[in-house]
Amino acid sequence: MELPSRSQGDQLLKPGEMARLRLRLRNMACRHDLTSVIACAFDHRTRMLPFLYADMQMAPAGVRAIGSAMVDAGFPKTRVVLQQWNPKFRPSQMRLDGRVPDLFMVSSMLLHTQPCRQLIRDACRIAPEHRPLILAGGPKVIYEPWDVFGSEPDDPWGADVAVTGEEYVLLELLEVVLSTRAEGESMRSAFRRARDGGALDAVPGLVYSRTDARGRVEELVDTGIQRLLSDLDELPHPALGYELLEAPSSEPTLASAALPADRVRKHSRVGSLVMTLGCKFRCSYCPIPAYNQRQQRAKSGERIADEIEQIHDRFGIRLFFGCDDNFFADANRALDIAEALARKVDAGSRPHCKVRWATEATIHDAIRMKEHLPLFRTAGLRALWLGVEDLTGALVQKGQNKDKTIEAFGLLRESGIFPIPMLMHHDEQPLVSLRDHSGLLNQLKALRKAGAVYMQVLMLTPAPGSKSYEDCFRSSLALKRVGGQKIEGRHMSALHVVASRHGRPWTRQLNLIAAYAYFFNPLRLLAAMLFPKTWIPRVDEEAIPAGNSVPKLARRMRRKLVAWFADSAIQAVGIYGLFRTVPTLLRWTRRLCRGPIERQTAAPTSRIPMRSPDGSPASHALGGTPVPIEKFVLPSQRDVREPARGEAAGGRRVPATQRE
Repeated sequence: MELPSRSQGDQLLKPGEMARLRLRLRNMACRHDLTSVIACAFDHRTRMLPFLYADMQMAPAGVRAIGSAMVDAGFPKTRVVLQQWNPKFRPSQMRLDGRVPDLFMVSSMLLHTQPCRQLIRDACRIAPEHRPLILAGGPKVIYEPWDVFGSEPDDPWGADVAVTGEEYVLLELLEVVLSTRAEGESMRSAFRRARDGGALDAVPGLVYSRTDARGRVEELVDTGIQRLLSDLDELPHPALGYELLEAPSSEPTLASAALPADRVRKHSRVGSLVMTLGCKFRCSYCPIPAYNQRQQRAKSGERIADEIEQIHDRFGIRLFFGCDDNFFADANRALDIAEALARKVDAGSRPHCKVRWATEATIHDAIRMKEHLPLFRTAGLRALWLGVEDLTGALVQKGQNKDKTIEAFGLLRESGIFPIPMLMHHDEQPLVSLRDHSGLLNQLKALRKAGAVYMQVLMLTPAPGSKSYEDCFRSSLALKRVGGQKIEGRHMSALHVVASRHGRPWTRQLNLIAAYAYFFNPLRLLAAMLFPKTWIPRVDEEAIPAGNSVPKLARRMRRKLVAWFADSAIQAVGIYGLFRTVPTLLRWTRRLCRGPIERQTAAPTSRIPMRSPDGSPASHALGGTPVPIEKFVLPSQRDVREPARGEAAGGRRVPATQRE
């Protein structure tokens, strides 16, 4: 299931290609008055620990990046709608600039599959003469693009095209469609002409449909794997996306204007930043390395410093989270970012002195960077999410073990950085062990003692795009139905047991509940008030911008109080999260216990035939995906009149791959 890589030397775009494409689109924009709406699908049933705060208080980077790209390309009439904030939004009722938008884009993760389909279905209810061009993208579509095209013969619905790549793919698609668009023509009509003329086949990173006269999808055409942008500094500025956010509302329609800049921080207290992409490890359960085609990419330190400054000054956001796969994977690039931010702090730059950020890394790389950890603290790094996975290394070995993990935690805390462990629970792991640290609660106890103030424990779950994905289904590890309930996208958050060989899989689910209850509970809340883990060295040592009228002593006392009570505040949030999480997981536990349990023997594939433009197998198709079959008509079955070229018997036109 791993995505294939492009051939060596053809994986990356040429330097400056993104900048040139953006310039060409700006020159075209004056002739096309486009309006676009970008929706982020969200299933509110997935609101559980450990993502309970970030899911609502951090506007996702993906949809903002697409919005930034549209504005930067010369199309400012763009709105970004988050279903987190607008649960009743209906595309069929959306109006922007007084009309139905020309483009409707949907981004979705795997666990938000159902809302994604509902958004696309609702957009398809718009009258054909007014219907926008519908595009789908996001992590869900990158690995399973066929799932946004309806395959029901009596219910034709679906996106017009799935974008399986990044911003460059979308902008290149836009350039091709606009190049063929006539004055006054709809974007959907122009897209179809470009599609039928083969113009889209030269844009890698797309999956589009071919339909019959009734609008039913006959086949999907996959243009291949995208080329990656190597220099992330060529991306449009992310601050543009914050200006497009739809204000939280319970209405199905759009407001007349986007969320004002001075109210953005109220609803998105944490800003997400793309700093680096790619990881050097090759874990079988992770799709990240293959998606990045084994490349590691990053922005320059100066660019990140500028992004932080502009977002802080324009929207007041002070907390940031880096959307990194492994921030310390490339030491030189990580140091370049830290040095640039530290220089700003040392120079007394107000935004950079006030800003705090966090990101993700591994135990191995954190120890490797131990000499530079104080520099990262100076640069504003306050927390590091660490991929511990399994403290003993029994599940996966990424250079971690108990001693190295405890060492990494100590180094981070000495430098004033909070370590946040990320663990994975699996069939072979007991809840408690007597002689070693293999037990789940044993590991949490050791990590809490080492200084963890927060944590996440997730179940080992089949991840689309990973090396082991198809094996999980072929070996009957993955579940299909539990107690009559079909496994849906919302169950794939790694909080539900959806893959297990254990004779009593419900015990694995109870172990997960016990892990969160062990870490977040009233007794630990009381202990946190007396002996807080957030009281670490350098807690009050940070630069104070020049010209501040508040006395330094008062500010330091306030920081000391915050540091003392922060641990108990985190515990309170965790306990609140338990009340939202445990009932849902207990209901799933009951289903696992009562059964019956039906297992899958093959990975879910497209029911619609897929091919590449030249007829070869599609790059994004799994094994078992149907392929278009050439239709041969016997002489005895032909009409008296010989059909014209490209026309089937009876006068119905058929796709090129199905012609006689």
